[in-house]
Amino acid sequence: MRCSITIKGELDPSWQEWFEPLTLLIETSGRTVLHGSLPDQAALYRVLLKIQSLGLVLLSLEENDDYASGL
Repeated sequence: MRCSITIKGELDPSWQEWFEPLTLLIETSGRTVLHGSLPDQAALYRVLLKIQSLGLVLLSLEENDDYASGL
């Protein structure tokens, strides 16, 4: 499952290991996008739980699963 999670604020690149295997893309608009592949929905929920427990603000979540879109 490929996903993009946008959060409010520009996270420091040192936070990268907190969100592996996702990649941090820091935007100049004051947002950070976590982008990449996760093995399943449970892994996605773990990332969302980290975002919540760190007090970060979730702005959007987009899933791009090529298999699902081809059905």
